[in-house]
Amino acid sequence: MLLNISFLDDATRPPIPPLEGLTEEQRGAGQHLRMVHDHLRDNMKTLGKLIERANSGSVTSTEIATETSDLAMVANYRRFGNLCGQHCQIVNAHHSIEDAHIFPVLAMQSPGFKAIADRLTAEHVVVHELLERLVDALNALAAEPSPARFEDAKTVYHALERVLLSHLGWEEDAMGDALGYFGMF
Repeated sequence: MLLNISFLDDATRPPIPPLEGLTEEQRGAGQHLRMVHDHLRDNMKTLGKLIERANSGSVTSTEIATETSDLAMVANYRRFGNLCGQHCQIVNAHHSIEDAHIFPVLAMQSPGFKAIADRLTAEHVVVHELLERLVDALNALAAEPSPARFEDAKTVYHALERVLLSHLGWEEDAMGDALGYFGMF
């Protein structure tokens, strides 16, 4: 399931240029970004725990439905369509906006921020590929519920969780303050 994905080594991320004299108002844009990402992180953790409980057989499908219905993410997605499809669309839209509008402005600030924008763009490619593979794995699982299909879906989910959580944190560190500092948000 994870063959042919070019995972990026976190240790190869470019250094973050220092920004001097940031005001609290300028830090607000990064804090807002972190709040949005915190919502995604919380939902990912909850879903990951449910996957593990389902894998161990310690939760029923009714309990899963009840617990996931309490997630704000699920309630929002119900308004607009299926959970996975909408999650993928939201992440894709978020990354498309960053790629088209935020990263080019960030890249113009200095060579250091250009390196960060380039790396974040490359990470978006990996996240997108994992999202597509997760959709494929979940569709295969729905069509043929089996231990092997469940293991495939779980493997892709955990890879996405690891990559996405790392990406979100580094994105906040690398450009959160820059959003306000350079007036991009």
